[in-house]
Amino acid sequence: MNQTIDKRALELHTLLSGMVCTQKNGKGADFYQLNDCSPAIDLLKIARKKNANVYLIGNGGSAAIVSHAKTDLMNVGKIKAITLHESAIMTCLSNDYGYENVFSRQLEILANQDDILIAVSSSGASKNILNAVTIMQNKYAKVITLSGFEDSNPLRRMGDLNYWIDSKNYTLVEIAHLFILHHLADCLKSN
Repeated sequence: MNQTIDKRALELHTLLSGMVCTQKNGKGADFYQLNDCSPAIDLLKIARKKNANVYLIGNGGSAAIVSHAKTDLMNVGKIKAITLHESAIMTCLSNDYGYENVFSRQLEILANQDDILIAVSSSGASKNILNAVTIMQNKYAKVITLSGFEDSNPLRRMGDLNYWIDSKNYTLVEIAHLFILHHLADCLKSN
């Protein structure tokens, strides 16, 4: 069993070391610049200063990850963080408009230009996530994406900052996404 754990830990280390972060224009963005904090910190600090909202979305395991991140961003980062997967609104909107619109319909009403969306999708191909990002782009708001699997996934090219994990393994991609979000909250604590 220890060999399996060691192998997985090494694989996760390799994935995090090889993580790719790109800006909207496709240029690289250094995750570890400025005292181990990423360019996302600047976006989050501006949102905090402007008292803007940071919306977090994901499906399944990614929904659990963004719930955890919301707690860290609020408690440690002192940011107004909001998840959009509360059951009553999700069932209402999916019934009335289809599951592909459960996040975008909320953001049409809630989001403002100063807000940020953190969109998490292991595959980077979830229609409801992509639709939500499009709404935020239409509002000229900032978007941070976290994805994995195929390097050509559509989400990877939609955000102002796009964190991509080069793996098709759900477990490793999700753990890497959780690490990234923890790291951002930790950096905010010291800023």
